[in-house]
Amino acid sequence: MTEFRKSSRIWVLLDHRAGNRSQCLGVADALGLPYEHRELVYSWRGALPNGLIGRSFTGLSQLTRSEIVPPWPDIVIAAGRRTAPVARQIKRLSEGRTRLVQIMWPGNTGYQEFDLIAVPRHDNNLKNNNIINVLGSPHQVTGEILRTLKGEWLSRLAGLPSPYLALIVGGTTKNRTFTDTMAIELANQASQLARQTGSSLLVTTSRRTGEAADLLIGSLKGPARVYRWGDAGENPYLAFLACADAIIVTGDSMSMCSEACSGTGPVYIYAPSALITAKHKRLHDDLFAAGFARPLSDNHTTWHHAPLNCATEIAREIKTRFDLEPRDA
Repeated sequence: MTEFRKSSRIWVLLDHRAGNRSQCLGVADALGLPYEHRELVYSWRGALPNGLIGRSFTGLSQLTRSEIVPPWPDIVIAAGRRTAPVARQIKRLSEGRTRLVQIMWPGNTGYQEFDLIAVPRHDNNLKNNNIINVLGSPHQVTGEILRTLKGEWLSRLAGLPSPYLALIVGGTTKNRTFTDTMAIELANQASQLARQTGSSLLVTTSRRTGEAADLLIGSLKGPARVYRWGDAGENPYLAFLACADAIIVTGDSMSMCSEACSGTGPVYIYAPSALITAKHKRLHDDLFAAGFARPLSDNHTTWHHAPLNCATEIAREIKTRFDLEPRDA
């Protein structure tokens, strides 16, 4: 087996999908080794099925193709279906020397060529020697980042009574709509929990919240600091996670649910059946069963859990399989 060392050349393939980027970078950061970015911009062919594209750079823009050149890396880390043909072509051009790490299922075409596929439990449970199943999505929200942000932001929230209850709002997805009724219901439930716990709300919405954000924000009761998507200034999403004593998160995003569990305080998931898919529900049920989160309801207690970030587990698997740890001389 080819042996890799701390001097190994690692490429991280990044496209425009924020969730994919966060997952790849979370794993690369967890490795604790130097790595290089390769930004992928797709052409219209990138939307074609992988079975048609095969091992190739066909789905990439001409400029991107010109930048994917040797010397080829020892390891490629990528996520999502569209990156799979690119990773497979790099491995072919390296004459099989490049090891491929894929986060999420790359599709059935050529999956045997990947050296490690990290698939969330909620996605599928296929069994193969190159597949590991993980809980949630890998991300970049480490304990160190949370501690740093908390130190920076607590003074900026000093005018707002503590404790703090973060309300992290996603919204409409490809297959589900975040309705006005949901917005009002979520605002009422968050306000009730804040009142019961004597908390101030730290609220942030996303691009997907859409116009329902107006109703949600207008329905909040009690002290709150609100950042609406598109407001001027930095998005305090991570800072609100860091400062929160408890978190409410909408269940429409795998990444948001996983990042909400990166701390140790209570996490409540708002997940009406009309908003979430069966895949979302499987993730929620896994988080509930493992003690990382609970459904948002009228029964609230103070509880804690270990931090959740499967990036650490994936990085450990990479080091073990690819012999990344240096041997004693």
